[in-house]
Amino acid sequence: MSGVFEQREVSFEKCFVISEETRFKAVARRNKLLGLWAASLLGYDGEAAKARAEALVQAQVGQGDDGALATELRGELWRAGVHISHHRVRRKMDQAMAQAVEGIEAGQ
Repeated sequence: MSGVFEQREVSFEKCFVISEETRFKAVARRNKLLGLWAASLLGYDGEAAKARAEALVQAQVGQGDDGALATELRGELWRAGVHISHHRVRRKMDQAMAQAVEGIEAGQ
C-alpha cells in the first residue's frame, strides 16, 4: 500500500513543479505586456518599446512582490509626466496576467 502513497506523492510533486513553471512563465509574460503598455504610454515604439518591456521582465525575475512592481511602474510613469493612478496600474497588471495565462493555455 505504501507504493500507492509514494506514487501519489511523486505525482503531486510533479504537478506542483508544472504549476510553478506555468506561473513563472505567466508572470514573465505579464511583465512583458506591462512593459509594452508602459512604453506606449511613454511614447516608445518598435525596438525601444521591446527593450523597455524586456528590461521590466529582467528586473522582476525572482521578485515576487507585485505591489512593489506596481509602485515602481507608477513612479516611473509619474516621473515621465504620465499621471496614472495606482489602481489603474494594478488593474492593468490583472488584465495582463489574464492575457498571459490565456496565451499559455492556448499554447502560444
